[in-house]
Amino acid sequence: MAHRKIVFVIVEGPADDEALAYLLGRIYDRNTVYVEIMHGDITSEKGAHAGTIRARLGEILQRYMNSYHVTRAHFQEIVHIVDMDGAYIPDAAVTEDTTAERPIYSLTKIRTARVQDIVNRNRTKQSCLNTISSTPTINRIPYQVYYMSCNLDHVLYDKLNSTDEEKEIDSLNFARRYRSHVEEFVTFISESDFSIGGTYLESWDFIKQENHSLERHTNFGICLKKALKDRVTT
Repeated sequence: MAHRKIVFVIVEGPADDEALAYLLGRIYDRNTVYVEIMHGDITSEKGAHAGTIRARLGEILQRYMNSYHVTRAHFQEIVHIVDMDGAYIPDAAVTEDTTAERPIYSLTKIRTARVQDIVNRNRTKQSCLNTISSTPTINRIPYQVYYMSCNLDHVLYDKLNSTDEEKEIDSLNFARRYRSHVEEFVTFISESDFSIGGTYLESWDFIKQENHSLERHTNFGICLKKALKDRVTT
């Protein structure tokens, strides 16, 4: 039997981990899934831009490699899951709402008390996503980034603007719902009306258009179907 390989999964927050980690472990059952929780969005954090984002991902990977004393040969792939947060909408779709304590998302616009901050964030996020969506490897390990739009709560639970407490409850309920029904989870992600198919690059072309990065869409089914296919053929 071949040695188990590491599938290194990068997510934005602990609720993402709680919703997906066990299910991904079942799907990649011939390998070891490790979930790296970033506690934030590295594509829009302070200092992020197209020229630094690949190096930032390399630093995250290298830190793990140093901590666990593994090399590139131990990895099968890197799977990066990002929220879109409306990153590609026109600037005019970011509207002022002086009562908004944090950005409020809908299918057509973002309401915020700090319009220019969100416009700037979106431009930063666009530049980073444009770079990493066309990046095939990080430190010579196969890499692909998959999106949840507008965010993971939107895709998995059809909810926008959830509180942290709601995220926690929903993620635990979601994991319980599918933990014994992994095939149903894959079908849900890859064959729902919000699932974006085609090739990997085609799915990224789609999400960058119009208001799609605010709407409920994901290309993560491409990743899951590939994982199941690889499991059958190995």
